[in-house]
Amino acid sequence: MLRKARRAWAARVAMAALGGYGLAALASVAGLALPWRAIDGVVAGMLASFAVATAVAVGVFAARAGARGGVRPRVTWLHTWAGLLAAWVLYAVFWTGSLAFYREELTAWMQAEAPPQAREVDVAALSDRIAAHLTSAAPGATRWSIELPDVRRLTPVAYWSGPAGAGQLAFHSATGEPRAARATAGGEFFYRFHYQLHHIPYQWGRWIVGIASLLALVAMVSGVVVHKKLFADFFTFRAGKGRRSWLDAHNALSVLPLPFHFMIVYSGLVILGFQYMPWGALAAFDGTGERRAAIAAETVATWPAGAPSGQAAPLAALAPLVRQAQARWGAQGIDRVVVHHPCDAAAHVLVVRGPAGRVTHQREFLVFDGTTGALLRESEPVGAPAAVLGGLYALHLGRFADPVLQAICFVLGLAGTAMVGTGLVLWTAARGPGGAAGAVGRINVAVVAGLPLASAAYLWANRLLPPHLPLRPEAEIQAFFAAWALALAVACLLRPARAWPLLWGVGALLLGALPLLNALTTPRPLWRSLASGDAVFAGMDLACAALALGLGAMAWRARRPRGQVREGPHEPERGA
Repeated sequence: MLRKARRAWAARVAMAALGGYGLAALASVAGLALPWRAIDGVVAGMLASFAVATAVAVGVFAARAGARGGVRPRVTWLHTWAGLLAAWVLYAVFWTGSLAFYREELTAWMQAEAPPQAREVDVAALSDRIAAHLTSAAPGATRWSIELPDVRRLTPVAYWSGPAGAGQLAFHSATGEPRAARATAGGEFFYRFHYQLHHIPYQWGRWIVGIASLLALVAMVSGVVVHKKLFADFFTFRAGKGRRSWLDAHNALSVLPLPFHFMIVYSGLVILGFQYMPWGALAAFDGTGERRAAIAAETVATWPAGAPSGQAAPLAALAPLVRQAQARWGAQGIDRVVVHHPCDAAAHVLVVRGPAGRVTHQREFLVFDGTTGALLRESEPVGAPAAVLGGLYALHLGRFADPVLQAICFVLGLAGTAMVGTGLVLWTAARGPGGAAGAVGRINVAVVAGLPLASAAYLWANRLLPPHLPLRPEAEIQAFFAAWALALAVACLLRPARAWPLLWGVGALLLGALPLLNALTTPRPLWRSLASGDAVFAGMDLACAALALGLGAMAWRARRPRGQVREGPHEPERGA
């Protein structure tokens, strides 16, 4: 009988996984049957495919509701195991993704030698100054890309490529002069880690994160089905009740931020959706080059470079071109300027619109003749599916957000991190300390408490490593992983009851002492930053202090003797 039940569960899991992906693949192709352009069908099918996969997976377990035990036990099982299988990856993704909301600010903080960047800049004049420098610094380059500052991007950066190789250089936003600062991985490390991990090929990392994200969607939808009192549970918290308290915390962290969590996971999937669901594009277009060109033309601000003429010609001033674009999109509306074949008679210039003033990432650009400055073309409106995709992309990145909304996104991201962490604790608490649950519990300690500690070690490494150390960005990253590995060793050597408070406490100590370390190693301590209005450094010091208080509270709670914790009744795990 037990063997028969296991086979039935295995069959249900296989049907949910294979059937879900199979029907999602069909949905990605079905968009081609609609009466619109092929690329619109491809994008629409990809957008729909992940919703189909999630619905099929939950539907398989919710089917036959009249069977013995009803629908809730099976959907609860799905919720528990879909969440558990993805939980460690999701915890890391939510944590680093939350930090990535401040990736520009983190990078600015990690380059303390550079003076504070001006927030109101004449980007038109700045583009001419940077172009003048690139003419001498990157001779022979066939492409320039100048990222201009806006309300979120503080530092202009120029990239170039050509037969002689590629390079990049940061500039002062006020003067347009090259800026010298320590090499650092900055906030870009957290940003890239949250969607492709590290130390493995990036394609594998993206697949791992994608599978975890799809399981997260299944866990969220099944969690809504499981909870009979979804919103009532949000207002219920029983402190000091052991597992009951963890369940109440998990429910509270799941309910109110649920729309944000659903949006952030779904949008993360569709941003890389053509990697996970390529079937519509495979059916609509021939050859890899044609597929990539069709998708890029609808989603990326790009223009064919063409061939150089071989005839030298001075590059037109970029400032008038940028001002034409500003007249259409606003003074802060420029993202970057791209120059193909600079100083050649066949040069052309793309001015690309940025996120300011709009909640979308859909491509919009102007193309100018690079020698005369004449407007050659403006981008055409994208189809409705690509517009939806652009909106989801913008919501996921949050670069349009003002400081208040940016902080709200950060806090909601941390709530998602805590939601996953409490779910992990619930799973082990319901199964006791022995066997597989004991091993999972030790890994939980290393992941949940070790990741904030590793992030603090990464920031400490930025301040303590010599500024001119070779391969310095990689050394910062290795400090992150070394601290995380040390947390895993502590979790394996000590009982969880001792490892939890130790790792939380060390993480709190490292973050709490970071403002002091910053004051000792840079000329921008908290009191000076507050007096001068240096929002990046003051905000970083205050944020570290707030996070340290949170971790310290967790360490204090975790160190309480078992006898002081009252275990709640062993009722069904509605939110496990």
